[in-house]
Amino acid sequence: MKGLRILLSSLIVMNVFLITRADTLADVDYFEAGGNYYCYPWLNTAPPTQTPAPEGYTPFHLEHYGRHGSRWHIGDYNYDHPYKLLKKAHDANQLTPLGEEVFDVVVSVREEFKKGRDGELSDKGAIQHQGIGKRMALNYPEIFTPETNIDARSTVVIRSILSMFNGLNGIQTVVPDINIKTDASQADMWYMNYPDTTMRRIKHRVDTIELRAFQEKHANKGEYMKKLFKDEQYARDSIGASLFNPLFSLLVNTQSHYTQPWIIEQVFTVDEARERWLCRNANWFVESGNSAITENHQPFSQRNLLLNVIESADTAINSQGKSVNLRYGHDSIIMPLSCLMELDDFGIEINDLEELAERGWHDYKAIPMGGNIQIVYYRPEGSTNEEDVLVKVLLNEKEVKLPIETLQAPYYSWTNLKNYYLEKLK
Repeated sequence: MKGLRILLSSLIVMNVFLITRADTLADVDYFEAGGNYYCYPWLNTAPPTQTPAPEGYTPFHLEHYGRHGSRWHIGDYNYDHPYKLLKKAHDANQLTPLGEEVFDVVVSVREEFKKGRDGELSDKGAIQHQGIGKRMALNYPEIFTPETNIDARSTVVIRSILSMFNGLNGIQTVVPDINIKTDASQADMWYMNYPDTTMRRIKHRVDTIELRAFQEKHANKGEYMKKLFKDEQYARDSIGASLFNPLFSLLVNTQSHYTQPWIIEQVFTVDEARERWLCRNANWFVESGNSAITENHQPFSQRNLLLNVIESADTAINSQGKSVNLRYGHDSIIMPLSCLMELDDFGIEINDLEELAERGWHDYKAIPMGGNIQIVYYRPEGSTNEEDVLVKVLLNEKEVKLPIETLQAPYYSWTNLKNYYLEKLK
């Protein structure tokens, strides 16, 4: 009986970690409604406290993939289209006082963008990665030492390259003389940012059927226009429905900058923000999630990256040294990788887009600006035996559950986890 009580106690401890209440639609606030524009959540507050490693285990290696930090919009549309429509109404004296205020914001933000900021890392994006890098080094001083070798790679996009160097700057505030090698080359794009044409064809087919029907159901009804325009008939005839999405995108992304005003809550109700998030979240799910709708294929777009992580970790395990592999890229990689690795609830199969919000499949939990996956490896001192290695995974610096059993959550057997992933990839 005593042994049974100990086992039950262990299972209860495990379940406390594994069973958490899923976020629902009612939990989504204005910032989170930005989805992949959501500002990294640990910019001004500390991330969750980490669980101590089992006795006798110390960290020796870290694998990582990080999204670039907060950025400007890519392309002119989200700046030019709202500007043209609001200027038209401004010139016709059809804007309310709030409408004029919004127009002023659009004008100022657009002017700064037009200086050549297309898709570039923002001031806040740089600070995000400095903080992530610094915390990485502080959390794992056993790994981040002057003798450690860091291999840092980025996609060839400038915002990712700058994110990489800001992350390394953060690490060097803790360990100034750590060994660093950097690269950003097309030679690594086959796993850093793989363009899977098969997955894109599947998504395109679904875009024209299930996703379009879902987004039409949740399309904005235009209530916000009463706040911006004096005459409803003028708004319907001269402005139309095309203003909503680019204006929402422009205003919600002001959270990516220190100097841009946060006015979105005055323009859109929280229900409008949540309905718009539902549409974007469903798009991310169709692109990345595990569903019969897309033949359960989409997460496998990141099979090359997961294999690269496994092979890189195995190399580190066979060494007595300390090492770190950092990769910097994009949300379109982290989202399907989170699903492929089955981090928390991101690997669950969902076959009805209406269920996403209530079952906790929320894009911003995986791909905020600066989003990252950290895989930390532990072993007893002096061992190079793979069987001894434990691993834990952090999604945006929060410990997550993995798709295999353990009585030491959030720590898992690396051998068991690797074998699970390799079998899945077959």
